[in-house]
Amino acid sequence: MSIRDELQEFLDIYVAAYRSKDAAGCAAIFAPDGEVHSPYAPRARGRAAIESLHAVWTQAAGTNKTLAVTEAGSSGDLAWCLAAYSEGEATGNGTSLSVFERQADGGWLVRMCSLNSSAVGE
Repeated sequence: MSIRDELQEFLDIYVAAYRSKDAAGCAAIFAPDGEVHSPYAPRARGRAAIESLHAVWTQAAGTNKTLAVTEAGSSGDLAWCLAAYSEGEATGNGTSLSVFERQADGGWLVRMCSLNSSAVGE
């Protein structure tokens, strides 16, 4: 399986949690000291802060979130992906750049995620 496909499967787990309004499930894909940088909220660092952020986001958002990997790569125990996201009219569209760390069990966790909103009409 390619790293792109592997990370897409991983992000599909996140999207399923987001659509079901499961903030804890969203936070579970992040490293314990993971970070989210977003134009929609202040920086969130650590799973508790990321869960709190997602509690707000998932309650305000609809259930139509999409996240599709457009580019990905890896080297050793680190991987990255650029993904396009959409959440409908209220939030809009954008890109997400994430850095992943491989865990002892072979799985991945997000260490850093930066969201970038697209301008209307792009």
